[in-house]
Amino acid sequence: MSGLGTIINVTGVLLGGIFGKFFGSFLSDQCQDTLNTVCGISVLFIGIGGALEGMLSINGSSVTSGKSMLIIACLVLGAFIGEILDIEGKFEQFGEWLKIKTGNAKDLSFVDGFVTASLTISIGAMAIVGSIEDGIYGDYSILATKAILDLIIIMVMTCSMGKGCVFAAIPVGIFQGAITVLARFIKPIMTASALGNLSLIGSILIFCVGLNLVWGKKVRVANLLPAIVFAVVIAFLPLQNIL
Repeated sequence: MSGLGTIINVTGVLLGGIFGKFFGSFLSDQCQDTLNTVCGISVLFIGIGGALEGMLSINGSSVTSGKSMLIIACLVLGAFIGEILDIEGKFEQFGEWLKIKTGNAKDLSFVDGFVTASLTISIGAMAIVGSIEDGIYGDYSILATKAILDLIIIMVMTCSMGKGCVFAAIPVGIFQGAITVLARFIKPIMTASALGNLSLIGSILIFCVGLNLVWGKKVRVANLLPAIVFAVVIAFLPLQNIL
């Protein structure tokens, strides 16, 4: 059944939020703060691992690094477009709307939890590749695996950042659901090179999310999301070999 993967993934996010809310009520503020930091460190290393996998290659007995110019080009262009569109602001506006509509107007951490959790679990190759596989072949195995990971991540985030994290299920459902529906059109452009670029830039954005979790909001990550689009586009340009 096409679309089942997204349903499973959204369910995993909701369960993670429910478990996190239940266990979070038993934790002290200090413990929640420590969990938030640990979660940030974990997200940092997930991002670092993915980025290094995309940048490093083995040539004989040596390890070489590349794609530095690709990273700069995608992030600069992505940031330029993202700042013009103010994607972060729109994310926060939606979070504010959700906060009021769900009766959480007095929850000061709601929007921050929603935006941070949404960016953490929505960015990455697993979401895109898994949705394409689900849409074309009805194979939801990748999204089912992602659902387990997201359950754990959202559970920890909800313990430390509050119930806003649970509502990350909404952008996950919309984003992955849309890709599943459009899968037949998207698959031809998801070449190995495009997926490699997407995974690299996506991992760097995930690193930025971890950075914000550990040291406070330093990077407007949502405004960098267009960088992912440029990463895919560059894969089809002659510049790909130069960058």
